[in-house]
Amino acid sequence: MFRPKAWTLLRARPALRAAPLGRRCAHNLASFREASRLPERRLRGLLFPFSELEAHLAPGVRRGEFSLFQPSVGDIARAEQLFIPSPKHAIDYFTSAVRMDHVPGIQQPEVCFIGRSNVGKSSLIRALFSLVPGIEVRVSKTPGHTKKLNFYRVGKAFTAVDMPGYGYRAPKDFRDMVESYLEERTSLVRTFLLVDGSVGLQEVDQIAVEMCEELGLPYVIVLTKIDKGGRGALLRNLLQLQEVIHKHTGGCYPQPFLVSSTQFSGIYLLRSFIAHVTGNLDLETAGSRGKPERVS
Repeated sequence: MFRPKAWTLLRARPALRAAPLGRRCAHNLASFREASRLPERRLRGLLFPFSELEAHLAPGVRRGEFSLFQPSVGDIARAEQLFIPSPKHAIDYFTSAVRMDHVPGIQQPEVCFIGRSNVGKSSLIRALFSLVPGIEVRVSKTPGHTKKLNFYRVGKAFTAVDMPGYGYRAPKDFRDMVESYLEERTSLVRTFLLVDGSVGLQEVDQIAVEMCEELGLPYVIVLTKIDKGGRGALLRNLLQLQEVIHKHTGGCYPQPFLVSSTQFSGIYLLRSFIAHVTGNLDLETAGSRGKPERVS
């Protein structure tokens, strides 16, 4: 059980303010088919954002751990099909819950997204599902104030869960709601812990890492908002994060994922990773560097 003092800290820190989130039209790069028309260098930057930072690393920095998951172009295209609705593959908001006895009894694989308030969870979910016309991504009227567990069903393939943000103005029952879900949800196959790439790992994020470790969760750290701030700051924040993953975690996937929900960088790669860990995508090349473990 995660210690109460740490949960208090998860609720205690102010967060950066964000612009209100409203319904938006699909991003012009939402489809990989559209993105594939871009020049090769630009396309690679969208598919694998780390490639644009790699040249700036010092010679002694470990590079391999930043690009362990390397799906092929075919893998990425096949993964995208999972995020496109059809008459037999409905994708939409399903339900919300504030307690475990309200959580839907869905048996398919589940992934959840958790992070500091205003880290960009809802924006990321919108980007992932931007090929779904009119999808209802539930956010509160005040940005960063999600108070419930919001469930999005992706056909019979998997379910995605948007968690309340920790830190400033987290729900009073945050501990009971979130800890109970993370500890008891047997269908949960991966937790995505979002960290603001423009400011780096904060104290409340470090506590969230500790929470995932103590609960024994398989989790992944995603750096959001990589288009904000300078490249130097992003690189410093990424290296700091990689050091924490390398030295202080056991259940964290070694590779942090970099995303920008506005520029669409890293979205195709993250779609592919989600499809893979939920058991819906077998990679074409078994020799793909650091192929993630299969989901049993």
